[in-house]
Amino acid sequence: MKQVQVGDTHLEYVRLPSAHPRGGAPAIVFLHEGLGSVAMWRDFPQKIADATGCEALVYSRAGYGRSDPARLPRDTRYMHDEGLQVLPALLAALGLERPILFGHSDGASIALICAGGTATELAAVIVMAPHVIVEDISVSSIAQAKVAWQTTDLRTRLAKHHADVDAAFRGWNDIWLHPDFRAWNIEEYVPRILCPVLAIQGEDDEYGTMAQIERIAAQAPDVELVKLADCRHSPHKDQPAAVIDAVGEFVSRILED
Repeated sequence: MKQVQVGDTHLEYVRLPSAHPRGGAPAIVFLHEGLGSVAMWRDFPQKIADATGCEALVYSRAGYGRSDPARLPRDTRYMHDEGLQVLPALLAALGLERPILFGHSDGASIALICAGGTATELAAVIVMAPHVIVEDISVSSIAQAKVAWQTTDLRTRLAKHHADVDAAFRGWNDIWLHPDFRAWNIEEYVPRILCPVLAIQGEDDEYGTMAQIERIAAQAPDVELVKLADCRHSPHKDQPAAVIDAVGEFVSRILED
């Protein structure tokens, strides 16, 4: 594990070479969910690297994993700040040119904001369970997560992956449950995404409906949808083989075009 300085913040990251490298292939940059980190991806980025021939770059945002603390409380534009400022600076600091962004949940939203809101050149964007709007199901499940935090071993399980687990949870849960966050919407960025997009959603996602990826498909010019049965909010855990196959085919298509 290494650290890179972005502004005044140190972020942990790891680079994972592919077991079957494809010459000239871009890196795939993994952006974790609202309670995620480098460690919580487990071996999934390595599997994607091996399946695609691309190097995997995995990092933890401020406030997660072993990265520096985030400024709390967050405001409703915290994902905008990550996508418009932090992520482009991170890519520049690591010398990554035309990468593929691979985001899950909050990380997927950040990837979409970066792709549609900055001049960052990207080969493609892959999003799993993205949020472009706030739905009732999202707020309800996040409220249930707060109850689980207070009444189950959720804190203990997450503490293995975060230096400050309380700040990591509050930084995500508090702002999503704030009344002002109901108006959060990033659809303005979607039509500006010029690179190919692969959008993956589970049919049983407890944090969002198919409307999320269908809105992306209706507004961005080049979108491929994958809808997975028997799959909740983490397709890479519930249907890993299907996700790896879809990503492998998508990456091959865009690199051969």
